Amino acid sequence: MTSLIGNFVNRVDFKSYKDFYDNFEFNVPKDFNFGFDVVDEYARIDPDKKALIWCDDYEKRVFTFLDMKKLSNQTANFFKSQGINKGDAVLLTLKNRYEFWICMVALHKIGAIAIPTTHMVKLHDIVYRVESASIKMVVTVEEDQLLPDFEQCEKELDIELKKVLVNSFRDGWFNFDNEIAKMSEEFERPTGDEATHEDETFLIYFSSGTTGNPKMVAHAHTYAIGHLITAKYWHNVVEDGVHHTSADTGWGKAVWGNLYGQWIAGAAIFIYDYVRFNGLDLMEKIIENKVNTFCAPPTIYRFLIKEDLSQFDFSDIQYATTAGEPLPPEVFKRFKEFTGLEIKEGFGQTETTLSLATFIWMESKTGCVGKPSPAFKIGLLDEEGNPVDIGSEGEISFDVSGGRPVGLFKEYYRNQEKTDEAWYNGYYHCGDTAYVDEDGYYTFVGRNDDIIKSSGYRIGPYEVENAVISRPSVLECAITGVDDELRGQIVKATIVLAKGYKPSEELKKEIQDHVKHETAPYKYPRMVEFVEELPKTISGKIQRKIIRTRKSIY
Repeated sequence: MTSLIGNFVNRVDFKSYKDFYDNFEFNVPKDFNFGFDVVDEYARIDPDKKALIWCDDYEKRVFTFLDMKKLSNQTANFFKSQGINKGDAVLLTLKNRYEFWICMVALHKIGAIAIPTTHMVKLHDIVYRVESASIKMVVTVEEDQLLPDFEQCEKELDIELKKVLVNSFRDGWFNFDNEIAKMSEEFERPTGDEATHEDETFLIYFSSGTTGNPKMVAHAHTYAIGHLITAKYWHNVVEDGVHHTSADTGWGKAVWGNLYGQWIAGAAIFIYDYVRFNGLDLMEKIIENKVNTFCAPPTIYRFLIKEDLSQFDFSDIQYATTAGEPLPPEVFKRFKEFTGLEIKEGFGQTETTLSLATFIWMESKTGCVGKPSPAFKIGLLDEEGNPVDIGSEGEISFDVSGGRPVGLFKEYYRNQEKTDEAWYNGYYHCGDTAYVDEDGYYTFVGRNDDIIKSSGYRIGPYEVENAVISRPSVLECAITGVDDELRGQIVKATIVLAKGYKPSEELKKEIQDHVKHETAPYKYPRMVEFVEELPKTISGKIQRKIIRTRKSIY
């Protein structure tokens, strides 16, 4: 056993959630750097330990920690040769190519700032990101209009980017493989002014931007250590096991589930780089590669339970988790029937590591995300900043009066105004509403902006969505509020129907009557719209803002 977990925590094994919450502490080494203190350390003590199992529909690659050390060193040397130094920002638009992991480790070693980004960005998104973060280099795959858009961005901003292309060739671009092949496999840990320090920014994610322009969420090096809780005590990864989290690298969930905590715990990561998502293809690859622990957003579980899963042998999969949005009880029930596994929920944000979860000692509770992580002091506050009673709704808030805890973001980069709007009176206010029951389990109600206020009632979207989704005719549903002169707002259901069903007034009424039976009658959707698909972020989250601002077609 060569796990490095003990290097970063006071204890590894806990008897219960209470023991875990009361006694867990991080041990943050001075000047911690994930590239040197985790990847290179495993390469030293156990060089053949598997780090990454990667495949697409045509090829498979397996990388050990020694491989990752050498390749990241070559990449760091190439980046340095192109003028990338400590504090410089590099944009990574790599989908699920294995080069993403190599580049991330290389940038961490240099002390540069990695900015993972979805391949779905358009020209205006690229210009905004490059200008806002002063990006010096982009490393990307060839996808749709990406390459000409990066070139057009240079013209619009009158700058010259260092442009690196993975798995392809183009005039004016470096080819990644050709360039790193020229470089040394040795890269010394920086010293002096170039040395990295644990509290410096090493990673930025642009938030999904549900309101206004995306914010730049800046994390310090210690963020990587914070995800040890995510991997060990929620995903339940085991040393030398194989973990898979379904996430594009442009989404923060990719480093939640496919990098930091998993590698610290000594688990290998499995990645399937598909062109188009297909639930059956994903399960085939997961089972073929003997994945032990699995995490996916509720969107993927919803698709999976609509497929015939009886053809698969789930015996290697020991644990299943989910986050991103609350899991519908019907999905929990059906997945357990197919696999025997209870999906354990968790909650967090781009700004945090895992914050609330059904940890490994805890029983799942339908509709609940779980209890607080020992990394944070979490409470629910009302609009005046006072703690709420059990069963009452409040904003999920992080006590930062004693300083910034490991795993919480540093700031909204270059935006003090937005930082101050979220950090005040000794708390980070995350903008999400929940309530807690007498057993200490939290139930997520919704983003503050998504709460519907109708005839004096506050209605969270997820309870109503769960009721709608429980109908066999419904594949997906989004609940939003629509302005109404009499009630203030009314509830609207935007629905994607399952195969074999067509929109009709009869089906609409059937769904409405079902919701009246499953929830308080005032929560039923007075307006129903049937659509072909729901607008989503790259992370799979439903974009309710877009639904709220477009006109109904049915």
